[in-house]
Amino acid sequence: MELDLVEISPNAKPPVCKIIDYKKFLYEQKKREKVLKAKAAKVVIKEIRFGPQTDEHDYEFKKKNALKFLQEGAKLKAFVFFKGRSIIFKEQGQILLLRLAQDLEEHGKVEQLPKLEGKRMIMFLAPKKVK
Repeated sequence: MELDLVEISPNAKPPVCKIIDYKKFLYEQKKREKVLKAKAAKVVIKEIRFGPQTDEHDYEFKKKNALKFLQEGAKLKAFVFFKGRSIIFKEQGQILLLRLAQDLEEHGKVEQLPKLEGKRMIMFLAPKKVK
């Protein structure tokens, strides 16, 4: 009959087997896995870069973009990049990121507070669930 004896669950007592077409079984299994993978939520991370002495207008513009990203459901990675000797303005960078977090607190929550990694101070924001 050109069918195969396939062991479905080997850990069961006694082991469960079926007489089926093995290639068709593999095809359907791959198809199920593909559907499950498509339904899995994909995490999108958007980045916003600041300088330690970002001007007010630039800050407002970037805050507006950050708000748009959070409303779309993407996570936000905001960072201050310190070039050359500007690393002496660490406090200004931290104040800038905390101000951004405070301005966006009704749309997103802080996942990671500002942390200095090399020449970058990084903060992550995740969107709040819409009710």
